[in-house]
Amino acid sequence: MQVSGTLKVLKETTAVNDRFKKREFVLEDNSSQYPQFISFQLTQDRCNLLDGANQGDAITVHFNLRGREWTSPQGEIKYFNSLEAWKIEKGAGSGNSSQREPEYETHPPREKDDLPF
Repeated sequence: MQVSGTLKVLKETTAVNDRFKKREFVLEDNSSQYPQFISFQLTQDRCNLLDGANQGDAITVHFNLRGREWTSPQGEIKYFNSLEAWKIEKGAGSGNSSQREPEYETHPPREKDDLPF
């Protein structure tokens, strides 16, 4: 999956433990009637993909949707989703609807049907 927009928030890389690090960022997507603020994360060696990026930069994020189940100490089951970015294209489209292709299909005109029924 991918989405384009403007880099709204860029956090520093944090070490969750001695073997795992992550970096969170927020993309502002203006392709619909109301702006959407979408939170993503980069993990491990991908944390540096946004080095040199600044708030306000136009980017395209390629990502995977991840989901997991967690059982609390009280036995309650909860579900969590995360958007794992794996590729960032800097200077890409800002996600404005004017830059997107139409969301409808166009078909060539049908040939005239000569059948009597």
